[in-house]
Amino acid sequence: MNENSTDRKYETYDIEKILEAIPHRYPFLLVDKVINVQKDHSALGIKNVSINEGHFQGHFPKRPVMPGVLIIESMAQTAAVLVVATLGSEMAGKLVYFMSIDNCRFRKPVFPGDQIQIHVSKKHRRANVWKFEGKATVEGSSVAEATYSAMILEDS
Repeated sequence: MNENSTDRKYETYDIEKILEAIPHRYPFLLVDKVINVQKDHSALGIKNVSINEGHFQGHFPKRPVMPGVLIIESMAQTAAVLVVATLGSEMAGKLVYFMSIDNCRFRKPVFPGDQIQIHVSKKHRRANVWKFEGKATVEGSSVAEATYSAMILEDS
């Protein structure tokens, strides 16, 4: 297969496939759908932000804002789905741990009712350590970005 984008195969992970792929569960599952999954390359996560999420009770009651660390976690969960798509179902449910978060920037607040699109690209991989670049957008505007690495724990 050549590198033309028309030759690339894309997959979609609905919520059932996400639950099979990664071990996160409510209230800490922070991605609702992953589309445009291109194995070993990139994925686009979708997070529908709802006022019913528990963190809004205290962050902040009069002006609810999604915590930035949870936006970064949604990037990590999208990347974990990409890893499972790349390596196959034998990796499903394995734990993936942050090793580093670099060049993290928060650009705009995220509010209930927003839909975050989480653009994740694999930068490189060495053994069980993966490095990703992530960018979160709402309605086309950047809300957060980061470069991060994670390690898959094979014995989970």
